[in-house]
Amino acid sequence: MFKFFKKRKREPENFKELLAYFRKLEESFEKLSKELKNLKEEGKFSIQKVGIVRFNPFSEVGGNQSFSIALLDGNNDGVVITSIYARDGNRVYGKSVKSGLSKYSLSQEEKLAIEKAIKIL
Repeated sequence: MFKFFKKRKREPENFKELLAYFRKLEESFEKLSKELKNLKEEGKFSIQKVGIVRFNPFSEVGGNQSFSIALLDGNNDGVVITSIYARDGNRVYGKSVKSGLSKYSLSQEEKLAIEKAIKIL
């Protein structure tokens, strides 16, 4: 019915079998190490860091419904997106980021969002 005492793989019986077992373990470890290294390298190019700042661009009316969000990878490359909300509409801007900097002029809120994202890791 239940297989609580399921037979396991047999254990090495002599030194030769033990060495073969260790060689297999070593090969498996090397393979896993290579895969982990590849995953780390690939992961550098995915979004790893996020910084967001909410703000009110019009001090006389409204609340903090506007925002800037920085989406960066492991190299601090990515994009900063800003949404400016007003009663008559919404404007959205995107600016590229390379090594934590942008070739476009950035608002204080955009700079702060990038700084927050970089400080995450």
